Amino acid sequence: MYVEGFTYAVPIASKEAFLEFALASAKLFRKHGALRVVECWGDEVPDGKITSFPIAVQRKDDEVVMFSWCEWPDKTTRDAAYEKVMKDAQAQGLGEMPFDGKRMIYGGFVPVVDE
Repeated sequence: MYVEGFTYAVPIASKEAFLEFALASAKLFRKHGALRVVECWGDEVPDGKITSFPIAVQRKDDEVVMFSWCEWPDKTTRDAAYEKVMKDAQAQGLGEMPFDGKRMIYGGFVPVVDE
């Protein structure tokens, strides 16, 4: 398995637009091989003094921190999926992301414990 993790800030007022975008994006990634796509709306995300999720994504007062992940069978499938997604007409219909993608933190990870 291969996991991509994401954290970013979404304007609270854009929650419905975000949910529509997230559902359409999840269907697109599932279509191209993702096993699971999870989007989590921040509920208890404390501010930190040195580091924290809000600091990392430069959360504004009217935003909520998101924590998301996408599970893939392997990195090869993930890499191939991104090429396919970029060419998929369905991706063009997603429109603009309802959040500032420049403040998104993301990375790919190989699980070492899965209980």
